[in-house]
Amino acid sequence: MKNPFLTEYVKRNLRDCQLKQLSILEEVDCICRKYAIPYWLDGGSLLGAVRHGGFIPWDDDIDLGMRLEDLKRFIQVAPAELGENLFLQTPESDPSSKEPIIKIRDLNSLYLESGDNLAADYQKGLFIDIFPFIDYPSVPKPWVKKLTKGISTAYSILRSPHYYSLRSFVEFFWFGAKYGVYRAIWATLCLLRPKDTYMSNVLINNGYGIMHRKDSVFPLGEIEFEGKRFSAPGNPDAYLKDLYRNYMDIPPENKRKIHAIYLHPELINDKKEKK
Repeated sequence: MKNPFLTEYVKRNLRDCQLKQLSILEEVDCICRKYAIPYWLDGGSLLGAVRHGGFIPWDDDIDLGMRLEDLKRFIQVAPAELGENLFLQTPESDPSSKEPIIKIRDLNSLYLESGDNLAADYQKGLFIDIFPFIDYPSVPKPWVKKLTKGISTAYSILRSPHYYSLRSFVEFFWFGAKYGVYRAIWATLCLLRPKDTYMSNVLINNGYGIMHRKDSVFPLGEIEFEGKRFSAPGNPDAYLKDLYRNYMDIPPENKRKIHAIYLHPELINDKKEKK
């Protein structure tokens, strides 16, 4: 059952948190321009730019896409370029984090989701997500959906905490075998089918089986987001239809979900004021 006081608190702090995330995006944009690293607004951030001119009013994150090879370049240069209050969170830089998604975290804030482990020592500040995109083989979309859903589900279960029980034992071997078989099928398809038409998120992050035509992404364009210009897919309409179909339809109020269960934009400043 939701805590109404906490829900109201999150809503009250949402706009300040969005603006802090916007400042992170601005730094990422500067780095990408400096090093000629292509990126684009993805997911709800692109939808917000097209439908609202900025954040979806109830959204509490920013999504970016990069080709995997470009993201590797970004990871090499970003730590030296980011402000001292920002942290590039990867499996290597923050081993306690189980997230497969690359994040830029603000160290002077706090953002908690229902799956967060308060006892674990990983960074939990406000963030923006960067999703790595790879080439996909030209195969029927139902095949892609079946394989990516199976791979992402198995990966998630295998990475979750397991306790000693018959069920966890069976799950470990069942989903371990499923993950291996589905990855082998995908590798075979990549060898047998051309990969010059489609691209999408890496398999473990693509449980919905989304595929984008490369010519809907490239050449990249720009779009206005919160009064500033950022990189975006060249054909936002086609890109968003792949993700949401009727993307201009506003969802009913009961489906306008904020991901966070607790967020605070300025923890350090609060501490300084209390001294």
